[in-house]
Amino acid sequence: MLQGLAQDLSLFSKEQFIQNNDSLLYRMMLPKDFDASKTYPLVLFLHGAGERGNDNESQLTHGAALFASEDTREQFPAIVVFPQCPKGDYWANAEVDRSTKPITLLFPKDLKPTKSMVLAMNLLDQMLENEYVDKNQIYVGGLSMGAMGTFEMLSHKPETFAAAFAICGAGNAEATASYAKNTALWVFHGAHDDVVNPLASVEMVAGLLKNGGKPNFSLYAEDNHNSWDSAFAEPDLLPWLFSNSKD
Repeated sequence: MLQGLAQDLSLFSKEQFIQNNDSLLYRMMLPKDFDASKTYPLVLFLHGAGERGNDNESQLTHGAALFASEDTREQFPAIVVFPQCPKGDYWANAEVDRSTKPITLLFPKDLKPTKSMVLAMNLLDQMLENEYVDKNQIYVGGLSMGAMGTFEMLSHKPETFAAAFAICGAGNAEATASYAKNTALWVFHGAHDDVVNPLASVEMVAGLLKNGGKPNFSLYAEDNHNSWDSAFAEPDLLPWLFSNSKD
């Protein structure tokens, strides 16, 4: 790990959310010169399947450096939270067939949220009780499995988020009806993605449009599954994200 990146990631404190007999590891970065008498936006980031575990570190592999950079912290002071899903669980409750390439994914609307999704939503609810969190500027985003979790979390909490971004994900297009008009969306995918079919994002965007949403959609012609590299390089991503507010 590059020394600068390691230093950036050290800005994220190691935390644990415990509820009953269940726990969720997470990392949290507070704004520079944090002042509890002020209010700040909150960003919840959901990692991909490859970053699952219990080290409370792997979830920072993609995306954390973007939020922890000096420029970002100066321009967009925010509370940034990276929970970690344990191996064997998923953010989204999906029927997955890995025998195909890309993998086959189904998202039945009647499935209960996974344990990790429930814990992530309850962690968010607990954080929203803090007066220093700006309830009008709550954001969620993620990549791959985390993008699927982003879509699912929006369907469970359709009134909570001012904006969300989903990179190389998939979801239930019908479920967008509950949040399409409430939440600004930016959807990203790589046209060469051989893990999660880019048509999955096309279908989610179509669902958003059908249900009155006005999403941004970036399809990268040359990208495979790692379209998060292109998404995080978008100069407008963070200005767009933080420009959205519920008020």
